[in-house]
Amino acid sequence: MADKKVLVVDDEIHIVHVVAIKLRNNGYEVISADNGAEGLKLALKERPDIIVTDYQMPVMTGLELIEQLRQHEETKDTPVVMLTARSFAVPQEQQDHLRISGCLSKPFSPKELLGNIEDILYQKELVADKK
Repeated sequence: MADKKVLVVDDEIHIVHVVAIKLRNNGYEVISADNGAEGLKLALKERPDIIVTDYQMPVMTGLELIEQLRQHEETKDTPVVMLTARSFAVPQEQQDHLRISGCLSKPFSPKELLGNIEDILYQKELVADKK
């Protein structure tokens, strides 16, 4: 099985760094962007298996990024995990509408994020195998 590619989009460089180390140590290829607009460009070009995005970012928020991803054939079905500030919750109906695969509030543990990513990709493979 080829390495799975993860796009991490967050304007807080230390979060990108910590997440990237955890994922790379577990066999993932990691690409990163520090804002939603750059994240969208990378997602369309690199076609990651899953995207982890922060909610609050300059230029384009995480939600705007997901809205844009869903409008492109290449990324409309790409799973997305949203990172949010502890005080901020994305309403369930919005998560359902944008097909957000998971939400984690900061501070989160990289191990927890890795577990989420593995579960989501595993589910995605199960669905793909049934098609």
